[in-house]
Formats: sequence, structure tokens, C-alpha cells
Amino acid sequence: METISGKKLAEILGCAYSGNDAVVDNISTDSRKVSATTLFIALKGEKYDAHDFVKDVINQGCPLAVVEHPVEGVADKHLLIVDDTLKAYGKIGAYNRSLFKGTVIGLTGSSGKTTTKEEIAFLLSKFRKTYATTGNHNNFVGVPQSLCEMDMSAEYAVIEMGMSAKGEISYLTSLVKPDIAVVTNVYPMHIEFFPDFRSIAYAKAEIFEGLPKNRGIAVINEDTSFADVLEEQASHYASKIVKFGKNTHPNDSFTTAEIGEHFLYNAWCALTVVQTLGLDTKKAAGFIKDFGALDGRGKHHTLKLPNCGTYTLIDDSYSGQPEAMKLAITALDKTPVTGRKIVVLGKMAELGATSLEQHQKIGQLLANTSIDVVVGVCPEMKDMLAQLPQTKKQYYFENKDGIAEFLFNKLLQNGDIVLIKGARYSSKMYQVTEELLKQGKM
Repeated sequence: METISGKKLAEILGCAYSGNDAVVDNISTDSRKVSATTLFIALKGEKYDAHDFVKDVINQGCPLAVVEHPVEGVADKHLLIVDDTLKAYGKIGAYNRSLFKGTVIGLTGSSGKTTTKEEIAFLLSKFRKTYATTGNHNNFVGVPQSLCEMDMSAEYAVIEMGMSAKGEISYLTSLVKPDIAVVTNVYPMHIEFFPDFRSIAYAKAEIFEGLPKNRGIAVINEDTSFADVLEEQASHYASKIVKFGKNTHPNDSFTTAEIGEHFLYNAWCALTVVQTLGLDTKKAAGFIKDFGALDGRGKHHTLKLPNCGTYTLIDDSYSGQPEAMKLAITALDKTPVTGRKIVVLGKMAELGATSLEQHQKIGQLLANTSIDVVVGVCPEMKDMLAQLPQTKKQYYFENKDGIAEFLFNKLLQNGDIVLIKGARYSSKMYQVTEELLKQGKM
């Protein structure tokens, strides 16, 4: 973050400041990570209130804290009192973004956001210095953090934005103010929070609201559901709309590191951004083969078995939404192997009234693939397993407990390939992959 004074912070936040104009150059919401130049922001969560730690951080030498009320034992000169510390964080992030002289690419979508963000940044870095959101810090806390941590010497910044409800992207894009706004796709994710599928497209399209007048560029997936909604909404804000998809990129010559249509779309999206910036797409395409899947998002691991031999683990455990699950299954179906193809699938979450149908559809898809063994995890997956023919071997677990041990010591054989996928927080399949990675290190 650019160095900023207490007086300037008070101006940005619209609050009083009675200190001796302390100067800060970094922000923390973690009381364990502060220094003599840190601005501490006391956020509130469902299970915590960082106001409880303000006195501690000030005693550790932290000069300023953003709070929502006076704190006992802390002098007013150390406090910037606001109505909402989370919104205050956003205001500071927006201010820091306003100082950035480079081009900002804002990105959202139902699936593949983080991977596509990383691929865009990977390709752009081959041309100019590039900054990108760390991990998936794409929410009301993560976006301000990303903006505050921007490398001001970079020429490009790629900022990811996520949402689970109407209006969230609208707020985030007002902070990011992207020069280029990208929507990767629209899937029925978080649909229990929306009246219908179409409403999700409108929520994603809110990203275009942050584009600058007369020069903002919208990049959209022309093949996704409700692409017409994206294009229509983009037309209100963007001076130019650029599309990517099968028809737009039929003859592109490049090789992706992983098998799967979704990896093609990620690459097409990244190349479209490269092209939009006037950079050499042919040169960029040559680097695509070097961009591999991320941890939890389709990364392949070769692991050893307890006695002898090896197997391949596809760690796709970060997300379990329906379309992403279908894509992962289809990719595995097309993957050549010497052993068996196995899937371990946890429940899909936030599907509302469509949950039963969506789980059944996954089973129907699996029934017509070359996948040999199916492991269903969580009660919802019983509906998936019920769609499978008796010829396809299947197992059921109530939760993730014991699955890693079962796979490693009883099921897996030399040459097998196993895909693990499911809703991260509901099925916790990532914990299964963590155990397997620990047990099977080469």
C-alpha cells in the first residue's frame, strides 16, 4: 500500500482524527500481524469481534486502528472511528486503487474464476510486470485487501470478484473500477439465494457498472448461459464488447496442460484479454502449455501406493457446483489411463429446490461414462448413486471420515486415476485430498 497519513485516512473515511499524524504503509485485520507502520482494521464476524484486540495491537506499537466505537484503555489519538469498519476497508482499498497508473482487469464468473485470473496474470507477466489477487481473496474483505496490496510498479493488475447474492459485485466493482471487466461464465451456483437462474446472470453483469465511461471494455463468454443478458447489460457501460468461445476461437493453435473443455475456455478468455490489450496473442499462446491446474482446481498428482505402484490423484476439491462437476467428470471420461477411473464425489451445496434434480443428473451423466468406480459422500449423493447401473461399482460414505484410508489401503490399484470433488465446506473433500497427498508422497 502507498504510504498514507492518519490525516489523509480520516479524510478518506470521513471521520475525526486527533493524533499526531501517524504514517502507515500496510493494513492488517489480523492482530498477530502488525508493526509500527500498520493500520489495524477491527472487523466483526459471526463468531469474532476484532475490537477485542485493539488494545493489544496498540500496545504492540501499531499506531492506528479503524474501529466502530471508542475502545477502553486506548487513547483517541490511535483511533479512527467509523460507522462500519468493513466499508471503511473498502474505501481505503478504492483510494489505493485510484493511485494505480496501470490497467486493471476485473474478473468474475460462476466457475473457474481463480484459475482464469491466474492464467491471465501468467500470460500478461510474459509482457509486462503484473499483479494479481492472491488466492481467491474475492469477497468484501478480500477485494479491499487485494487493492491495498497492489504493486504500484506493475503495468497490469488482475482483480477477482466473487458473489453469492445480488448487489455484491456492484459494490466490489465500485471499488475496483476495472478498465476491462471479464465474466468467465454463468452457472446455477448459489441459486438458492436467487429467484431463478437468469437472475444470476444479472448479478454477474454488475461488474460492468465499474467500467470507465467511453473507454471501458467488456469481455464475455459467448457460449455461456444467458450470454445475451451479459451482452445487453455490458452495452450500457462498455465502449467495446469482446467475446470468446468456440466460434470466436475455432482455429487457435495451443496445447493446454490439462485435459478438459473448461481449460480451453480459461485459455480463450486469457488470450482474449491479451488481444484486447494489444499484445502478441501468438506469443502468449505459446506459453499456455506451461500453465498447469491449481491446487484444488484440477491439479494432477502422482502418488505412491502402500505396497508398490502408483496412482494419479486429480485434486478438484475446491468447488462442487454442478457444471464444474460435470466438466470434471467429462474430462476424466476422456482421459486415457492404464488402470481404472474412479470418482469420489461429495455433495453439491446451495442448490435450493433444484438439489435433488442436480444430484440425479450427475448420476445420469456418470452412468454413461467409462468411469469404473463411483464413491458418493454425504446423504445427498445417495440420489446420485441411485442413477448408476449395477455394473458400475459404487460405494457410499456418510461423510469424509475414513475415505482416505479406504482409498489408500483398500481400493486404489497401480495405474488408477481418481478424481476428488465436492462442495468445499459442506463435504470437506479437500481434507481427503490432504490425507492422500500426505500418505502418498513419492
